[in-house]
Amino acid sequence: MALGSRSRLALVVLAVAVVLAAPSAYATNGYFSHGYSLYESGMGGAGVAYPQDCLAAATNPAGMVLVGNCTVFGVTFFRPQRSTVISGSGAGANGTYDGNGNSSFIIPQFGYNRMLNDRMSLGIAVYGNGGMNTSYTTAIPLFGTSPAGVDLSQLIIAPTFAWKINASNSVGISLNFAYQMFSAYGLQNFDNPFVSTSAGHVTNKGQDTATGWGLRIGWIGQISPTVTLGATYQTVTTMSRFGNYQGLFANQGEFDIPASYAAGVAVEMNPKTTIAADVERIQYSGVPAVANPMSNLFGCPAFGGTNPSHCLGGSNGPGFGWQDITVWKVGIAYQLTPALTVRAGYDHGDNPISSSNVLFNVLAPGVVTDHVSVGATWTVATDRELTVAYMHAFTNSITGPIPAAFGGGTANISLSEDSLGAAYRWRF
Repeated sequence: MALGSRSRLALVVLAVAVVLAAPSAYATNGYFSHGYSLYESGMGGAGVAYPQDCLAAATNPAGMVLVGNCTVFGVTFFRPQRSTVISGSGAGANGTYDGNGNSSFIIPQFGYNRMLNDRMSLGIAVYGNGGMNTSYTTAIPLFGTSPAGVDLSQLIIAPTFAWKINASNSVGISLNFAYQMFSAYGLQNFDNPFVSTSAGHVTNKGQDTATGWGLRIGWIGQISPTVTLGATYQTVTTMSRFGNYQGLFANQGEFDIPASYAAGVAVEMNPKTTIAADVERIQYSGVPAVANPMSNLFGCPAFGGTNPSHCLGGSNGPGFGWQDITVWKVGIAYQLTPALTVRAGYDHGDNPISSSNVLFNVLAPGVVTDHVSVGATWTVATDRELTVAYMHAFTNSITGPIPAAFGGGTANISLSEDSLGAAYRWRF
């Protein structure tokens, strides 16, 4: 039965409220998501030139005018496995530390799109951009006296306008409203006026929130009957500061969302088979709290330096030392029967963490690089379909030195991930 305009509006409001109520950490490519739509997730995350549902704005807003009137609501069960092994420590920190105190996460998503006419659309996408989470079951003596961990979640609400400017080319723009939640605990060793510019605002301050906005623009062009190209750019999303943690993150608690850009191609090999591939660049270097190296801390007077701005929370304070990364995605969709399409894909991204920055990344071990995925869509009625997708990120680890100021030795951080999601889409 078709929904009336008031019913559709109520559905949009309800779905947005549900997603807002349950933002969760979902880190794959650094801390960005492997694939925002479950249609894309089953294809290794590829979708810049191949929009398949009304969550297309999360990847390329130009795709919204190509998917028609539709609504999609989905949920993903995400399970990361994090651990750290410390050896050779002169600070009594040797041991294996389990970072899975919180081991499973539920991540909802929602998309809605309405054609204004045959060339313009207006829609909204609500999704988790990514995040990071560690929840160690015991204290790590290098950090503090209680179990250590961090929890960062990023949610995007993206109203989107798309325009088919001619028969072959479409453009789109999303205004990305962002909502972040963060907490840190077990970092008592850093919560003092010698190490932090704002002692008392480093750890165990509960959950803090931040808001901000940015833009994503995109283009999709069909250059032949079987080949489509796409490109998209997302600006830095400028966020308000985490006031409760202004003594932890650089620039007094600033934690913006990095800029990124991507290009993609989709090739229809035959009427039943499409191959899509994307390349994406994520610019973590543009966010000091993420990119500043741990070595900046040694410019702080407490560690023999002369510049207080190098202490935690300062303008040059240490971060996680993450580098810009390039991500390659490729996937295939095959229409097995008129009612069933199956998908598979592969995603390879650089590791943003160098061995010299391993210590602080005990809290944020975003080191996975290789992901495989499969998915399928069943048409359950003329205007309705069910999509499922599974992703596995293979275990990766990195070992690096612990600075002598922290007792020396080495730390090995490790991460693997699995996710399983389902989404229901209906057209109107």
